[in-house]
Amino acid sequence: MSGHMMFSIHETSERSGLSKDTIRYYEKIGLLPRAERKASRHRVYSEQDIQTMSLITCLKKTGMSLEEMKPFLHMSLESNLDDFPDEREMLINYQQKVKAQITSLQQVIDFIDDKLAQRSMFPEKCEINDEHLLTGLEKKNTFS
Repeated sequence: MSGHMMFSIHETSERSGLSKDTIRYYEKIGLLPRAERKASRHRVYSEQDIQTMSLITCLKKTGMSLEEMKPFLHMSLESNLDDFPDEREMLINYQQKVKAQITSLQQVIDFIDDKLAQRSMFPEKCEINDEHLLTGLEKKNTFS
């Protein structure tokens, strides 16, 4: 085991915001490296492991699947994204999707603002483009 500060799975769960079951699952599917073990065989995690868990949480919020995250998680903390053109392109694509969702959500806000200002629910026509709107299920999975 390294000389750096190590955390139990309980402490890691609290620090990362991920459940213990989620941490174990991410290890099982290869998203996280196998945890180091104490002599008692209990898992222990480093600060770098917790940073990786934070990155997973952030990438999840982009709408990226767990499988799509793997190349990003295998980069070192010092890696330059410019040296990974495929991963850089993937991030740009996700950025464009999120911007399209923001535009669609702004249309919804504008519609609601108009209804509140008009004090009427009957539109002359609906200007909301729902092509990029998230469904309730997608919202739950993307932003939770």
